[in-house]
Amino acid sequence: MRYTATVGAARLAFQDESGKSVLLDRLSDAWAWLEAHALLSKVPSQTETFRRVTQAGRDLLADPQGILRFDARHRLAGPLHPALEGTIRTYYDLGDYETACFAAIKAAEVTVRDTAGYDNSQLGVGLMCKAFTPHQNGKTGGPLADVGAEGGEQEAASALFTGAIGAYKNPTSHRTVDFEDPIEAAEIIQLANLLLRQVDRAAHRQAMELTD
Repeated sequence: MRYTATVGAARLAFQDESGKSVLLDRLSDAWAWLEAHALLSKVPSQTETFRRVTQAGRDLLADPQGILRFDARHRLAGPLHPALEGTIRTYYDLGDYETACFAAIKAAEVTVRDTAGYDNSQLGVGLMCKAFTPHQNGKTGGPLADVGAEGGEQEAASALFTGAIGAYKNPTSHRTVDFEDPIEAAEIIQLANLLLRQVDRAAHRQAMELTD
């Protein structure tokens, strides 16, 4: 297929439409989007103007959930935290969403434990509660709690970490969880990514305190 032929056919088909120019602009935008996402590519044996549907495009068309999976993959298109790159993305791309989600949340758990300086006996929700115990009423809190934050914010940070572990790490440890929705799986991985960046921020605070 050729861009000029496709647009030319559309121009002829819509010639009597009052919004012809808008329709043609949208068609041109759609063509550019397909090329940008590697769903159309050049035909090696033809001139520069010819395009073909790529293998990724054909796979998308053949998969009843193709659009859903395509959208989900693009939610993870940007760089992830170093603790998640590689293995987690590989599991996800293979469609093993349960393993990808468990491994992502587990990576957050391990990073919290290491950054807080705890041993391997500290696990799960208990670990998060201990690491993020708020500094309140003159009492020293957990090593990852932000002493400079208001008490309610510290409580909220603790609830964020304990809730994430309780909801997405513990269930997959105890039973088979059906992760069929690739978008939901991508969002769980993004949640783990957010948690890891928050731990990095806590580690930075620790380093700054040591230099004061």
